[in-house]
Order: sequence, then structure tokens, then C-alpha cells
Amino acid sequence: MRGIHASLDETARNASVSKGGLLYHFASKDELILELVRAELAAFQASIDVELDPDDTAPGRLTRAYIRAVLAPTSDDEARESLALITQLMTVPAVAEVARADAERLEAALAADGLPADVLALVVAAADGMSSAPLWGGSAHTPAHRRLAERLQHLTRHPELWESLPWPPSA
Repeated sequence: MRGIHASLDETARNASVSKGGLLYHFASKDELILELVRAELAAFQASIDVELDPDDTAPGRLTRAYIRAVLAPTSDDEARESLALITQLMTVPAVAEVARADAERLEAALAADGLPADVLALVVAAADGMSSAPLWGGSAHTPAHRRLAERLQHLTRHPELWESLPWPPSA
């Protein structure tokens, strides 16, 4: 399949539905793509929600759930396909707008999670970077990745660790 460049005929054929059936549910290819994006964003939020520990009431609870969701075990091939799809979808302006709004919502929720902004930025960037390793031919399932994921979780729970870091003065 040719990703977002596939015709509705190709999409219907690959989905084992008729083109008419596809058009019954989606007025256009753009609407189909936007619905796919909304479904993927909702699924990602659901994966975060599933990782929320009901016994965890400390600051950083949502951030820890985010780390677990982003680094949840998936095959490297599945991660690579998902990242490639996201990359293609983000070239569509309407998709970029929906994704940007969702990212702003998630960023606001994480910012309200009780961690200092620098700590939040560090652990989220590290988790996001680790999750993209398969895109570059690496693996997200090495012992080093597992240790780093554990350390990110640990860092969010221990203020004495981030308070002792030699952070440069904020501009």
C-alpha cells in the first residue's frame, strides 16, 4: 500500500470493503485520513490512561504513565511502521493541525502534573527519543533501554535527584 498516497480504491481493496461502503462512512479521502488520525490519537491517550497507577498519588503520576505508554513493548517492526505512518500523515496540513491541538492538550496536562519544567522536558524527551530508535534501525528493547526507562521513572519520584543536578540558570 502507498500510505496516504493510496487511492480510495486501493484503500477499500486493502480493507476488504467496497469503495461505496468506504464513501458511506467517509465523504472523502481527507475525512478518512482525519478520522484515522483522531483514532490513533485517542488510542495513544487510552494507552496513557491504562498506565495510570491508581495507587500513585505523587507529583509526576501522569508523566510516569506517559513514559510507560511511550515505551510499552511493541515489536520494532510495528514501531517502525507506526512512526513511518505518522511521518506521512504529518505532511497533511489538516492532520498537523489536529495533532498540534492534541499535543498542546497533552503538554498542558503534563505541565500540570507537578514536576519542574526542566525535569518534565528531560524525561519526556528521553522517552520520546528512546521510542523512535526503531525508525533508525535500532531497537527499543535492549537492556540499556529498559534501564533508562526505569531511571526516568525513578527520577520523577525523587526530588533530591533533580534538585542536585547542576542546571544552568534559566534565561
